[in-house]
This record gives sequence, C-alpha cells and structure tokens, in this order.
Amino acid sequence: MYKSGTELLKKYFKVSTIYKYGFNWSPMYRRTTAKIVDVSEDLLYIKIRLKLNWKNRNYAGTMFGGSMLAATDPIYMIQLLQILGDQYIVWDKAVDAKYKKPGKGTIYGEFIFTKEEIDSIKKTVHEKNQMDLTKTMSLVDAEKNIIATFNKTLYIADKDFYKKKLKSRKQ
Repeated sequence: MYKSGTELLKKYFKVSTIYKYGFNWSPMYRRTTAKIVDVSEDLLYIKIRLKLNWKNRNYAGTMFGGSMLAATDPIYMIQLLQILGDQYIVWDKAVDAKYKKPGKGTIYGEFIFTKEEIDSIKKTVHEKNQMDLTKTMSLVDAEKNIIATFNKTLYIADKDFYKKKLKSRKQ
C-alpha cells in the first residue's frame, strides 16, 4: 500500500515531501510518537523529533526505550530504498540499542548518508550482489547529550539476485 501510494504521489510531489508527510501521516509511524521534521531533497538527510508525552512515558516518568527504538526503526531502510531505486532490495536485519541517559524531554535524531556511501553501496552490490551495511545514529537532547545510540544493520541486494536466491531456497 505504501509503495504504490508513493508511486502515485510522485506524479504530483517531490519524493522528499512524500517521505516527510507520508511518514508523519502513516498510522504505523504516528504510533511511535515521533515526527519527521526535516528531509533533504536528495533524501540523504532526515531529522526526527520525539517529544516526551503521556503516550511514551514509562513507569519512571521518562521516555520508554521502545518508543525511541520504534521511532528510529524504519527510517534508514526506507530512506535507502528511495535513494537506491527499484533495482535494489533493502531489509532491516538487526539493531543494537544502547540507552545512555533517560529521555526527559524532546529528543532528536539524524539519519545521514553521503553520496560517497551511496556510490560505495552500489559498487559493492554490483560486484558481490549483496551486502550488509551497519549505520550508527544517536538520539540527542537539545544540548546534544546522547540519550540512545542505535547500530542498525541493513541487508542490501541486487533485486534480480535476491529473487533468484529466494527461488533457489524454495526448491
């Protein structure tokens, strides 16, 4: 549903606009209580904001770690899918979460790819058909104190290779 909706909306809006508002209106993402506040036109940069409120407050009165994780979970995968295009498969593979300090107010996270990283990913997938990529991002408070750090591992593959791989597993 999300992918077909995105394809339709691309006729009328920039991909960065669709990304921002699509996430913010999506029930899946709204439940995390986070909001995407900035998206670069090339999708290489995305910023989220997560405010402490009654929906994400834990027993101790600070931000529930699951809300922080959920707010960060889909961003890199869909960001990379949009940047790389339809000839690639991208899946979330693993995440390592480290909670450093309690989230007591509004926190922010940035998801950044460089053009060099994208070129390197394309080159590696072209040569090896698939790869794992680990990206690290942190949620920080207004003073830039790290609240949590997430090491996200993504699986990236050539779409034709991936389809053949799945087909051979079924046989």
